Amino acid sequence: MILRMLVFILGAFTAGFTLSSAVRSFVLPRSAPDPLARLVFIGSRLVFRLFTLHANTYLARDRILAVYAPVTLLVLLPVWLVLVWLGYAGMYWSLGIANWSQALQVSGSSLLTLGFAQAQNFGELLLVFSEATLGLMLVAVLIAYLPTMYSAFSRREAAVAKLEIRAGSPPSAEEMFARYHRLGRLQLLSEVWITWEEWFTDLEESHTSLTALVFFRSPQPDRSWITAAGAVLDAASLAASSLDLPRDAQQDLTIRAGYIALRRIADFFRITYNPHPLPGDPIHVTRQEFDGVLDRLAVQGVPIKPDREQAWKDFAGWRVNYDSVLISLAYLVSAPEAPWSSDRAGDLHRPWYIG
Repeated sequence: MILRMLVFILGAFTAGFTLSSAVRSFVLPRSAPDPLARLVFIGSRLVFRLFTLHANTYLARDRILAVYAPVTLLVLLPVWLVLVWLGYAGMYWSLGIANWSQALQVSGSSLLTLGFAQAQNFGELLLVFSEATLGLMLVAVLIAYLPTMYSAFSRREAAVAKLEIRAGSPPSAEEMFARYHRLGRLQLLSEVWITWEEWFTDLEESHTSLTALVFFRSPQPDRSWITAAGAVLDAASLAASSLDLPRDAQQDLTIRAGYIALRRIADFFRITYNPHPLPGDPIHVTRQEFDGVLDRLAVQGVPIKPDREQAWKDFAGWRVNYDSVLISLAYLVSAPEAPWSSDRAGDLHRPWYIG
């Protein structure tokens, strides 16, 4: 009797835990780490890593990783259903069904609403109805939220595609300023900062509540949301520190929106970073690289502030806010190589589960 009570409690906990996983993964409109979904994504990532080990080029790896997030999302549903099936089978057995084989049959019939196994008493009837309802809910939740995810994905990728027009492929702050200067639009950079402040705000909301979006890759293999974010943040930091243009507070707001968004996403994946960095803390861009960019821009006629020492200090003071999270997230999503972000993604120590 005691054993049956314990099995019933364990079965009820398993079903409740599975429902909680679905709610946390898709329904709850905030960042809520779910251990079950996390385990599924880590397990799936390890499997996909086995395939990428044999890919000799980035394009080959990208083709494999492109299906990682969609496939893992679909795997979540059968994982949920199997756990509910086993949990309810334990509860049916606890209510007096003769053996586990019969309990599994009743549970499977109820979960999939097949109806070939009948309840024998009122208690079993209640479980049948609740299990059928739960099974339908799990399927409906996944199906209903796929359009929401792809809507957020489309908004993200529209801005990333536009950035290629302005900043090249892979995107870089240097190329953005060079193109804007050739077009005589350096004075209109504020429109870029406004657009990308909104983009970062949307990114924080969508990629922390629907975290699978982090792993959805761009339609073009040379694009990535994280390298686009890095290019815009570096452009805003360079504009604020080094371009000899009228002061624009909007670029400061864009930088802040950007590093807050990247930090929130990093928090979900347990990526460590210093939340209160000092302006003099080291960054993964060298002074030589910084001077090289300014030299090349100056040759093209882009106005550069004369005090390079102060410009470097100001740039490093902005970059330190997003430096480590940018590189870690570029590593996490296996982003295509881009300057000052994914091209140095091997420089940081990371936990095994994001490797």
